[in-house]
Amino acid sequence: MSDKETNKKTLPDWANEIKRRYLRSEASLFVLHGNVHDVVLYEDKMMSLTSFLTDVLLKENKDVIGVFNVATGFHLAKQNLSGSLLPGVGELNSSCNKAQWLEGIEKLLITKTKNGVIVEYAEAVAPAGDPAFQSDLDRAAIIMLHRWSFLPEIAEQDNVIVLLTENLTELSPKIVSNPRIAVIEIPLPDSAQREHAVNLTDPQMSDADANRYAEMTAGLKLLQITSILKPFKTAEEDLKEREAFISGLLGGAENVAQRAHELAALTSNKSHDEIRKLLAPDSPDIALSLSEINEKARHETDKLIAQRKREIIERECFGLLEFIEPKFGFEVVGGIEAVKEDLSFIAKSMRDGKTSRVPMGLLFTGPQGTGKTFLASAFAGEAEMTAVKLKNFRSKWVGATEGNLEKILTVIKAIGQVIVIVDEGDRAFGNSEGEGGDDGTSSRVIAKLKEFMSDTSNRGRVLFIVMTNRPDKLDIDLKRAGRLDRKIPLFYPQTTEEVLGIAKAVTKKNKLAIEDEAMNSGDVWSHLVGYSAADIEAVLLLANENAAKTSDNENPTVTKDHLSNAASDYFPTRDTTMLKFMELLAVFECSNRKMLPERYANMSADELDQQLQTLRLLVGDRR
Repeated sequence: MSDKETNKKTLPDWANEIKRRYLRSEASLFVLHGNVHDVVLYEDKMMSLTSFLTDVLLKENKDVIGVFNVATGFHLAKQNLSGSLLPGVGELNSSCNKAQWLEGIEKLLITKTKNGVIVEYAEAVAPAGDPAFQSDLDRAAIIMLHRWSFLPEIAEQDNVIVLLTENLTELSPKIVSNPRIAVIEIPLPDSAQREHAVNLTDPQMSDADANRYAEMTAGLKLLQITSILKPFKTAEEDLKEREAFISGLLGGAENVAQRAHELAALTSNKSHDEIRKLLAPDSPDIALSLSEINEKARHETDKLIAQRKREIIERECFGLLEFIEPKFGFEVVGGIEAVKEDLSFIAKSMRDGKTSRVPMGLLFTGPQGTGKTFLASAFAGEAEMTAVKLKNFRSKWVGATEGNLEKILTVIKAIGQVIVIVDEGDRAFGNSEGEGGDDGTSSRVIAKLKEFMSDTSNRGRVLFIVMTNRPDKLDIDLKRAGRLDRKIPLFYPQTTEEVLGIAKAVTKKNKLAIEDEAMNSGDVWSHLVGYSAADIEAVLLLANENAAKTSDNENPTVTKDHLSNAASDYFPTRDTTMLKFMELLAVFECSNRKMLPERYANMSADELDQQLQTLRLLVGDRR
């Protein structure tokens, strides 16, 4: 039997986990979370999760299977018992509240054998939150579900209860933390499942295209993949499309429009390739044209899939993830040769799949304006990998912060081969010490991040790049080896050559026209030593603005005088004490001395610590 045929008959891993734990009597109450609103692939069918549970997983050994949610109440998916009423639930109706429904379901579970109960949207039945602020109905429902896991009658009667919730943090922790309740995650579809779904959506697709689309749609649900590859099309739109295609095949034949209309109706169940073979099998010109059309269509489909994928994931993550499309690599990054060499090796190792050579995470440190964000984007372009930016996921609502993070990490893991960029990491992650006013949210968030970032199965697949000018504000355990284990310091240019390197990169990036005399003028660049990369770019743009004021050309040439005047005129905003403090923090965090400027490379740890303590007193609580 082939792998594809085997996959059709095989239960998902999470379903086998339910069977294993149930047969071992480890639990009779299960919580399924994660990708619960997607379809399940089984025997070439796409079934809702509830249908899969009722029609496949529980069907053979359960006499009664019921489904409950707070909106529709309780309804039967299967009943092998005689009689019109079931004990407990038969006499209830839509006017009953959830506590009454749960009491009825409990009576059914206690008095009858071989029952299966599926509770949809379990977070609405037993929501998370402070019990002091919950209603009596919520507290009663939480207690009742908790009791079910301990009632011996339920397990002895061979009954099983399955709670479904997308976000585990929205379900009462009293349920989630109960050792008698099995919590099982339903992950987003893997590559094999996505390829299976692609083949079912378009059986005519080649294996190569199916495999390509399976890789492109990583991070999406099966429902979303099918909606992208097979968008809804009305019969009228389909007819017009076939008419236009057939008209092109018929060329200059008589009554083309009428014949195309008739043939379109007759070939409603045929593909374009089948129609071409039927109407013009021996036309090389048409075949060539179709080849070009197919290539263009494939290119447009790829663009559509990438665009829809970004839209879907950004929307599902509540705008907390933003896809980044780098337009440049390291060719537009001036200076920092040692840093670029190190990062280029990491990028090549990721492309080649040499995971053992890839760090778990990178920490970019240094004063503001040193190009940390730009370097991260250029690195993503150099690595040729999907890159996402993690936005501020903290929320003022109880439980929302943990829920946001859980959703984000689930999507990141499903995408795979992804670079996660976190700007201003000290604000995004913060320090869990002394955060007593948020009910422990910060410590839980940091713990979850630490767990994910230290998962060695993500090495080479998920690379975090955290940027900050205040690494002292980050949790110290977040910066250890095995999480952010490569610390890269960035400094303001220390020499004329470094300033010139940045200037050339900025010129290329902004497509400026600068005469050779100006570009090779060392006295102009020496004036900018100690300026940030952002300041150097501002000077060049100011020089270009001055050139535009004295020229009618759309892209004026910047002369030495324009550059000198701009360098003299520009006045950077400076807080020298704070900048010195940030610079020393970057030195303190550095992983490799070769990345340090000469004046810091031979500094002893004691000397560095002494200077930092002095500056820390001057800086105080400023950021």
